[in-house]
Amino acid sequence: MDSVCHVVAMPYPGRGHVNPMMNLCKLLASQNSNILITFVLTEEWLGFIGSEPKPDNVVFATIPNVIPSELVRGADMVTFFDAIMSKMEAPFDLLMDRLEPPPSLIVADTYLPWAVRVGNRRSIPAASFWPMSASVFSVFQHFHLFEENGHFPIDFSEKGNDRVDYIPGVSSTPLLDLPHIMDGKHPTILCHVLEAFSWLPKAQYLLFPSIYELETQVIDVLRSELSLPVYTIGPLIPSFKAHDHPSNVAHSQWLDSQPCSSVLYISMGSYASVSSAQMDEIAAGLNKSSIRFFWVARGEAGRLQEVCGN
Repeated sequence: MDSVCHVVAMPYPGRGHVNPMMNLCKLLASQNSNILITFVLTEEWLGFIGSEPKPDNVVFATIPNVIPSELVRGADMVTFFDAIMSKMEAPFDLLMDRLEPPPSLIVADTYLPWAVRVGNRRSIPAASFWPMSASVFSVFQHFHLFEENGHFPIDFSEKGNDRVDYIPGVSSTPLLDLPHIMDGKHPTILCHVLEAFSWLPKAQYLLFPSIYELETQVIDVLRSELSLPVYTIGPLIPSFKAHDHPSNVAHSQWLDSQPCSSVLYISMGSYASVSSAQMDEIAAGLNKSSIRFFWVARGEAGRLQEVCGN
């Protein structure tokens, strides 16, 4: 067991963070059988994904449900964020004592600065994993520039079409396309996010699920500004499943046959709660617009296909 590299993965407890972290772990595990990965979840999240297939050298470990349920977190994100920042560190720290062999590396979501703190206390290297684009990372990394340019807080209804051209590495972008946390209406959450970024220099590595050639300018800027190595590890999408179902092949063929930049992609994700009436209103708008679209929907896919057609 001395030759085993034991990686502890700690994702932020949200579908858009857990999935890419798991895909990263599967990728790592497939590269070397001497890599052991302990994937840490709350007990609730283990119930969500515990039965999903994974390599034998990826194992689950749990901490108690010390945060609000995933099923209701959207109703009070401030309480959810507060709990993540204040209640998960202690059980994670206790878990580290029980792991064998001793962990060699912690890979933690950037939103979880306490995981870096635990690594620092234990002299375990920590890699900060940002599961979004490097461009969005740069927006938060250079948040002070919004204040300096009078764009925080942002009134999207009045200034949404104003363009921002001062974020290093990021091309001119309408304010409306930036994370809406910039509106200043959720100061507690924004404070937590900025606190997480303040811990970044304490990590030993920074990982992006991006391609250098796709975000060359912003990656170059971050590498020049940050004191830690920055790695682009490619999209963390399980593409090997793309052809598991015949309909997926048809979808790919249809997309390939459309003119460049002509298809609107729609996905509600797993966080937003949208009523059936709202979904119907979106569908009616799409039909009225006559625009080509590709809609990824959960639960109501069959009914929406009847409303929208193929």
